Amino acid sequence: MMAALNPIAVQFGSLQVHWYGVIIATGVVIALILSVREGKKLGIDEDYFYDFLLWAIPIAIISARTYYVIFQWPYYSVHPGEIIAVWDGGIAIYGAIIGGFLTLYFFCRARQLSIWTMVDIIAPTLIMAQGIGRWGNFMNQEAFGHITTKATLLSQHIPHWIIQQMYIGGHYRVPTFLYESLWDLAGFALLLTLRHKKQLFKHGEIFLSYVVWYAIGRAVIEGMRTDSLMLGPIRVSQLLSLVFLISAIVIVIVRRRSRDLPWYWDKQVN
Repeated sequence: MMAALNPIAVQFGSLQVHWYGVIIATGVVIALILSVREGKKLGIDEDYFYDFLLWAIPIAIISARTYYVIFQWPYYSVHPGEIIAVWDGGIAIYGAIIGGFLTLYFFCRARQLSIWTMVDIIAPTLIMAQGIGRWGNFMNQEAFGHITTKATLLSQHIPHWIIQQMYIGGHYRVPTFLYESLWDLAGFALLLTLRHKKQLFKHGEIFLSYVVWYAIGRAVIEGMRTDSLMLGPIRVSQLLSLVFLISAIVIVIVRRRSRDLPWYWDKQVN
């Protein structure tokens, strides 16, 4: 049986560069490039995206780690030295999303930008980056599901190299990271295909569609995981997914009824 993949990408003396960080950084860079391109089509200067990212990256990392540590406090309270060890994994994507969008809200207010336009531009690339980022979990052998069999994984046509990495603690595990990655990338492809359809999305609805799509997938897949952050008997991510899903649907309905909203993509844009 082959050994698990090395989570260290390169090492210079005592300095280690983890695949986890490399993969997440790759997703962020691709998301930035795609967002800048879309922003230009809507007349938004690319410097806004660079400036926002300078604020968003550190705040999102801190928020993601803080979120994770809060719900794992019984462990970190006795291992305080590990609180900052984000390179070993242990960041919560919902924490990063919340921190990132709060940052964007205040950034847009300061720069007098439309928050709805910005979130519409960023949302498809964000879910793409999330799909890529799940492969950092793959390298760290985390975000997996319950015990399964190799035959079951083979029956799903999962490549052997993925199956091998899912051999954890003497058992094969359900590759929930893979399911979520594929769900996210499918959502990215769907939003990218539909967002330039004339008179389909009102301002803000690409972002709200992202929320709906991601919340559904996360709620289902989270139920398969064995490492969920818990609030008593409740899986925190499932609860948040339900809240975000219902909120997004209600917001779409209310905004469509109460205002004559502009279209995200119309004849003037084209």
